Amino acid sequence: MIMTNSTIYSLFKKGSKTYFYSTLFFPKKVKEEVFILYSFLRKADDYVDAIPQDAEGFYSFQERYKEARKGHHTGDVVVDSFAQLSRDKNFDEKWTQAFLKSMEMDITKTQYQDLDELLTYLYGSSEVVGLFMAKIMGLSPDSYPAARYLGRAMQYINFIRDINEDLDLGRVYFPQEDLERYGLGSLQPEEARKNPEGFRSFVNKQLDTYLDWQAKAEAGFKYIPYRYLIPVKTASDLYKWTGTQIRKDPQVVFQRKVKPSLPKIVTNVFTNSLRLGFN
Repeated sequence: MIMTNSTIYSLFKKGSKTYFYSTLFFPKKVKEEVFILYSFLRKADDYVDAIPQDAEGFYSFQERYKEARKGHHTGDVVVDSFAQLSRDKNFDEKWTQAFLKSMEMDITKTQYQDLDELLTYLYGSSEVVGLFMAKIMGLSPDSYPAARYLGRAMQYINFIRDINEDLDLGRVYFPQEDLERYGLGSLQPEEARKNPEGFRSFVNKQLDTYLDWQAKAEAGFKYIPYRYLIPVKTASDLYKWTGTQIRKDPQVVFQRKVKPSLPKIVTNVFTNSLRLGFN
């Protein structure tokens, strides 16, 4: 196994604070593998989320992965490390291809008409992440449906939190039929201010969807060993906290990025360590 290097570390750290600090509480070997996984995901995401978008960089990244998958050394430590991890953990190659397909959708697609259409994107962008994590933790295949729900739920609360940020990228990650249902012509701040009750109802519906998926994910926590469950539950708890803050005032998504503080993350880890240790 390739040890975590500075490139992999920095890529992960500059991404999700919740994921990063929660991951620090995994055992050393699992932590290193999670860092490799998320640096690969983050690097692909950075290409398609760049302003202006770096489509050429993404396709070059994709080609490097194809070469690394064949066993060739590409010189890209992120790609080479992930390819090695994929072999070590026997990842299903269909999962990686689904992820890359969803990243490509971010180049070609800006909105989704209904939930079924969105779920195609969510499978590759987030559900397979849950499957990768289940493999890294050595979980039973019985856990895979819940793992998919957990990835999907975490991605969806990120969509809700990042409404304003995604607008800057020209994207709306919610069913257009939901906007129409609540009388919203768009999710632009001025539209939300013009129709505050419609916007509140729209956001609450998305939060309800997230919580439904999160509940289905938590039903699978029974498959996760105690030492691995602490960081997983911590990340889940903190995303639920994010949802609670947004529900209080949905307009907050236009004012700031709702994120837990580092002390809150550490406190949650400590609380979960005690609580789960007594169960």
